[in-house]
Amino acid sequence: MLDVRHLNVRLDNKDIVEDLNFELEEGDSLSIIGPNGSGKTVLLKALLNLVRYSGEISWGPDVRIGYVPQKIDANRGLPITFENLFASKQDLVGAARSEVEAIWREVGLKQDMLKTAIGDLSGGEFQRGLIAFALIGKPNVILFDEPTASIDRPGEEHVYNLIHALHDEHQLTVIIVSHDLSFVYRYATKVLCLNRRGVCFGPPRQALTPDVLDRLYGDAMGYYRHTH
Repeated sequence: MLDVRHLNVRLDNKDIVEDLNFELEEGDSLSIIGPNGSGKTVLLKALLNLVRYSGEISWGPDVRIGYVPQKIDANRGLPITFENLFASKQDLVGAARSEVEAIWREVGLKQDMLKTAIGDLSGGEFQRGLIAFALIGKPNVILFDEPTASIDRPGEEHVYNLIHALHDEHQLTVIIVSHDLSFVYRYATKVLCLNRRGVCFGPPRQALTPDVLDRLYGDAMGYYRHTH
């Protein structure tokens, strides 16, 4: 589904990603972890061809990509609703109205939320709207950039469970930047440890050794390794 070879990204004369290599199979759920400034969001932007890079990023045939950012580049004080956003994308990709309705119901949005200005939605409601927006057009790959960054702990659990359910229901390939190691252990089939360079890559229970986590975050980090 994805093959990344010798990927380098340099921004403002600073190396952000250096000589990164990894590959994904169809249906994988990849979690990208690492400290702040390690290049996680920049990596997603390179995969989306939004920043200049050197090296190779090769997507498989018939890939359709959805993207869920941490936020949208619009003033949330404007009277924009998800009803407006969904209608715009529906027209752009030629989706049926019934398909769009099925999507927003599946992610747990209610009709009154669609008509509410996005600035008046809770963090969890707003994030569900972004996920629904990404699903319009039937992508088979979705990239999530820290989808729970502005959500409280109970809301985080709801969003992570939703992502896992969508991964299974739609046979998606998922790439998610996450700071939650419990989500990585529970749901990821592969983990990429990133600190400019790749520190580890593979199944979480094999790749996330105490030594790797110490190298990634430093000795001061406390963590619990799940055994179930």
